[in-house]
Amino acid sequence: MALKKSDLYSSLWASCDQLRGGMDASQYKDCILTLLFVKYVSDKAKTDASSLIEVPEGGSFDDILAAKSDKAIGDRFNKIIAKLADANDLRNVIDQADFNDEEKLGKGKEMQHRLSKLVPIFTDLDFRGSRAEGDDLLGDAYEYLMRHFATESGKSKGQFSTPAEVSRILAKVVGIGPNTRQDQTVYDPACGSGSLLLKAAAEAPRGMTIYGQEKDNATWARDKLNAAPPGAEEWHGRG
Repeated sequence: MALKKSDLYSSLWASCDQLRGGMDASQYKDCILTLLFVKYVSDKAKTDASSLIEVPEGGSFDDILAAKSDKAIGDRFNKIIAKLADANDLRNVIDQADFNDEEKLGKGKEMQHRLSKLVPIFTDLDFRGSRAEGDDLLGDAYEYLMRHFATESGKSKGQFSTPAEVSRILAKVVGIGPNTRQDQTVYDPACGSGSLLLKAAAEAPRGMTIYGQEKDNATWARDKLNAAPPGAEEWHGRG
């Protein structure tokens, strides 16, 4: 059974509640996005042998789950995510969040309690089921977080993410559509989270090539994370 967006969004918000306090919105958002990504690719790897994201031994969400009662839980999480990053050339992309940061997550039992309560929220999400054509659960979850956290951090959501409706209109204005070829390109010189590029590419059913650059390193990492999930035939990211 396909995962409902309403269930996904409520789970994400519950995970936010577990991390509020020592961290501001921009910081705990990265932790949540990272765990969501690991869960997503781990579930997909179980049902899709052709998945572009390789989930190595010791680098899956099952390993995260097994580490939730470990006294050194934050360090274990970092090492598990590092294995997944190394296997897919995603260093400095999916390992941006530090799950062993004592200043933000607390020390000893406090960190263990907070992170161990966070994991089951993602355990209940099942991405193995089929989904409707064009339904980008991970991308939609990313935009959901961007909208809500932009308000909490006092920043405009437009700083990171172009509204989906605007992206689709721009795609049509420049002629992206059913006849667009895979070798045709679109470029965004200030791509932020990459939402404009990804939504524009979604208007080309036969595929196309997208390029983008972003000055802010943290935003660029989130951009690559947003573009990394299975669905694209190939992607490359350089900071």
